[in-house]
Amino acid sequence: MAGTADLLFATMPVPGHVVPLLPIARALTARGHRVRWYTGRVFADRITAVGAEFVAMDPSIDHNGRNVDELFPQRVKLKGVAKLRYDMNAVFLDPIPTQVTGLQRVLAERPADLVLHDTAFVGAALLEPLGGPRAVSVGVTPMMLPAPDVPPFGPGLKPGSGPLAKVRDRAVQFLLDNVVFKPVQEHRDRILAALNLPKGERGLASVSAHLHLQNGVRSLEHPRKHMPAQVEFVGALVDPVTGAPLPPWWDRMIGRGRPVVHVTQGTVADTDLGQLVLPTIRALADEDVTVVASTGSHAVGSLPANAFTAPFLPYDRLLPVTSVMVTNGGFGGVQLALAQGVPLVVAGMTEDKPEVAARVERSGAGLNLRTSTPSEKAIRKAVRKVLDGETFRWRAERLAVEYSGHDAGALSADHVERLVGVRA
Repeated sequence: MAGTADLLFATMPVPGHVVPLLPIARALTARGHRVRWYTGRVFADRITAVGAEFVAMDPSIDHNGRNVDELFPQRVKLKGVAKLRYDMNAVFLDPIPTQVTGLQRVLAERPADLVLHDTAFVGAALLEPLGGPRAVSVGVTPMMLPAPDVPPFGPGLKPGSGPLAKVRDRAVQFLLDNVVFKPVQEHRDRILAALNLPKGERGLASVSAHLHLQNGVRSLEHPRKHMPAQVEFVGALVDPVTGAPLPPWWDRMIGRGRPVVHVTQGTVADTDLGQLVLPTIRALADEDVTVVASTGSHAVGSLPANAFTAPFLPYDRLLPVTSVMVTNGGFGGVQLALAQGVPLVVAGMTEDKPEVAARVERSGAGLNLRTSTPSEKAIRKAVRKVLDGETFRWRAERLAVEYSGHDAGALSADHVERLVGVRA
């Protein structure tokens, strides 16, 4: 069967949830499919640039480029489990009713064959039981689907195969279900009941039963005996468009001829560069390396002679000359690095970052510092270990070969077309 499809994208209004779907939309529109995209206004230009039609989400759930502390100032006083629960409720669950009504309004104007959504956009996953189209989920974090041979998602545990590991995993899962996330799951179930839907299953991710497009490659994931049939690993879902110009110091940096260490706190967790960027610059000030840091909109003051900074950096030019990347574990940045064979030092303990770090560590392509605020000594030691150890680079390059076999946008479009029944 040949033809075109009408597709509706829906994503949380933050970069890490929007950017991975850009190559999918670009590939689908290039093949003649109609794509509408429901998300935040700050992404309108990037969405229209890939050929999709931008549809503004309800202003009450649009972040408008603000970080979570600006959106929810009350969370600043919270810590630990209380902060995690608050974020799950306020950021991901409370918007569900507005998400549902907004998407239903868009669909009433013109029906869609499928809705594609990031796994955190729960409202899109609820359309089908409410009489709407089937959903395709896109994994913008490591795999969240539970399995008996995979540690529970969240704490960043190492996989284990012996009986003690199984006892540990069962105990942690019980704690997560019955203590840590129980109030969150009860809150979710109240929201579902208000929509006349049954209680949710264990877990808080919205993974499609029809097709789940997982960002990354299978070798980066924790191994499991049985992969669900709807899961397809599609490679690095990153936006290939070069958005940042070369900084004025580029030629001088390249001319130094030293190993390049890139440090970043990503696009969301960069409000306090004192967590990772500044400690890395200080830690490596006397090392025979060149440090290149992305700083967003923040000033960093005076720099040592071997350090260079820019608000944003052209990764298509930077990563091929990078020897080590120091990161807080943003999943998109890790995909970019490993796709280029760059080994990592990961220091992140919020959101999904412990799980990202655990997968990097298990793959052998980097080190996991198990903190968001490593000491300068720990950073210096880790960077030197990765630079001096050929195994880390070799493992990263092995992953890069696997990534190179996946054209993520085209492969995702192939899977979507097969599901919707066009171009079979």
